[in-house]
Amino acid sequence: MKRLFLGLLLAMTSVTFAQNWTNSLAEAKATAAKENKTIILVFSGSDWCGPCIKLDKTIWQSEEFITEAANKWVLLRADFPKKKEHALPAEQQKQNDALAEKYNREGNFPLVVVLDQNGKVLGKTGFKNLAPSDYITHLHSFETK
Repeated sequence: MKRLFLGLLLAMTSVTFAQNWTNSLAEAKATAAKENKTIILVFSGSDWCGPCIKLDKTIWQSEEFITEAANKWVLLRADFPKKKEHALPAEQQKQNDALAEKYNREGNFPLVVVLDQNGKVLGKTGFKNLAPSDYITHLHSFETK
């Protein structure tokens, strides 16, 4: 009985803290317009970029960020893994390359781009050694400029 309860609790927790990242700019814009939200576009190297991995663990996976994102932002990820076993499907790689051509010509990783509902850049940032609440405040600062 304890195992069943623990299993249900873990399942509910993982659902509660799940994030909805999209990898389509068109989808992100449509959702942002429909829900009146800002877009957070993250360029990451999920299997090779140390700061990207740390940003994911300390910020994107934090309870504070997940809650804030659900209410305020549409999350868009452009991942650029290097290991063959993590290779993206060709169509996804093409979409990510197009995002990089438009928003990350310098090739910075991680790069976090705050966009309005039309895809206009409001601000750019990267890894910062901040608490989740401070990083959230930092992201919101681009929305008020």
